[in-house]
Amino acid sequence: MSRTVAAGPERESDLVEPIREYVLETETHENAPAVVVRADEVRTVLATLKAEAGLDHCACVTAQAYEDRYESIYHLRSYDDPTKELSVVVPSPTDDPHNESAAPVYPTAAWHEREAYDLVGIEYDDHPDLRRILLPETWQGHPLSPDYDQNQPQIVTYREHERILEDRREGPDTMHINMGPHHPSTHGVLHLNVTLDGETVADVDPDIGYIHRCEEQMCEQGTYRHQIMPYPDRWDWSGAGLCNEWAYARAIEDMVDIEVPEYAQVIRTMSAEFSRILGHMLAVATYALDVISEFTAVFQWGIRDREIVQDILEDLTGQRLMFNYFRVGGVAWDLPEPRAEFFEKIRAFLDSLPRKLTEYHDMLTSNEIFQKRTVDTGRLPAETAKAYGCTGPVARGSGVDYDLRRDDPYGYYDELDWSVATEGSGDNFARVLVRLREVEESAKIIDQCVDRLEQWPEDDREIQANVPRTLRPDPDTEIYRAVESAKGELGIYIRSDGTDTPARFKIRGPSFSHVQVLPAIAEGEFIPDLVASIGSLDPIMGDVDR
Repeated sequence: MSRTVAAGPERESDLVEPIREYVLETETHENAPAVVVRADEVRTVLATLKAEAGLDHCACVTAQAYEDRYESIYHLRSYDDPTKELSVVVPSPTDDPHNESAAPVYPTAAWHEREAYDLVGIEYDDHPDLRRILLPETWQGHPLSPDYDQNQPQIVTYREHERILEDRREGPDTMHINMGPHHPSTHGVLHLNVTLDGETVADVDPDIGYIHRCEEQMCEQGTYRHQIMPYPDRWDWSGAGLCNEWAYARAIEDMVDIEVPEYAQVIRTMSAEFSRILGHMLAVATYALDVISEFTAVFQWGIRDREIVQDILEDLTGQRLMFNYFRVGGVAWDLPEPRAEFFEKIRAFLDSLPRKLTEYHDMLTSNEIFQKRTVDTGRLPAETAKAYGCTGPVARGSGVDYDLRRDDPYGYYDELDWSVATEGSGDNFARVLVRLREVEESAKIIDQCVDRLEQWPEDDREIQANVPRTLRPDPDTEIYRAVESAKGELGIYIRSDGTDTPARFKIRGPSFSHVQVLPAIAEGEFIPDLVASIGSLDPIMGDVDR
């Protein structure tokens, strides 16, 4: 299933034409054309591209430092057609790295630019809230800047640890409370600075970075061929690891022009959908626990069904959570023997799923208490979802019909019959419905993959392409590639310097954007609604902090 889209030089010309007068030079990234613009014309360029070229999705912002300059890259796409994309490159001098902030055009850029400032040291003029986001405010220097001294002492002042004694109230009837970071209904180590006006949420300031593990920098120290692939599983521990592995595989395979065998693509597609079910089952199970304290039935059902899927994936990959099954050019090994027994286990799960999903709906979505807690709470309009770069079930719950499996096809998805699940109400209830419907669609995809794998000729079961032992992309080769993970768009930017390790490796986690949108959906809600809204976004903090 796929959309018909235009391609080639004509499309590139259409994208660049509205901003032709601002373009200093053009570049070619492996995924999209790129234009270089002045640092003081960023907002004009981006606003024009958004209005006239339809590039309404700022998917990611990558910041990096060269010997002679700093650089911000705005990776722009269209929600209507994500193959319509353009990279806007903004260089700035090493002695004063700064450019205009894109936040007034794309609100989602605010957090991306805060991260760029925090780690690389680029300043963003007229940014609405330019402060550190992953590191403490007292951190000395910027770790990815060339002049960073990693031996300098990091002095953390007393004010970073003292209890909040000062009056932080925004008015006589408001009060400040801390939620987290010790994991109560926050889906990880997330800290929320919450301002309350009585029982109503007046403001929420998400504070992230508590589980920042330098995943991007670890990938920059690993070789393309073997040493990077084990890391993606750890970005999202909920079980979506195979989708994460595919994000890296897609980026490097497109970067060095590796064609994956069709048989391996079918296996990848099947296993990725099992991984998606793992993520959604945990999301629904923990959401029942968050919202109605439903520990005895829905939570245990979700864990039960996850265990069945984990058994299947353990047979396939040898692991239950950190799978490390994908390889550059294919997968690690073929299906387990005896194949008939493996397929029988899958069929048994698929056959039982409709009855189980009916039970989920009977116990959860048909539950009057659950409905009162979720219907018309956490409202996220479609335009707000787009403005903050939301994707996956969060965006599709607001009626944004955006799914990279269909709209930017990869693997075997465009050969199969399935549908993209969307709901229009944009509330907490809609996001739960989307996840449950996506489990149904994943089951359809898996069923069709099994049909093909059962009939595949034995002498044509090629699991890996012929990949060189050492991969060294040409110097200054750049690419941004993304897949549809259980949470949404998971993107990888890679820049090569001609060696066997990346010069820059940037991860675009979908949960990063979803946590950022929390203030927009929580303001004006009651305190319990804030908990329901967090859970409906299904953030994983390893995906946020990386």
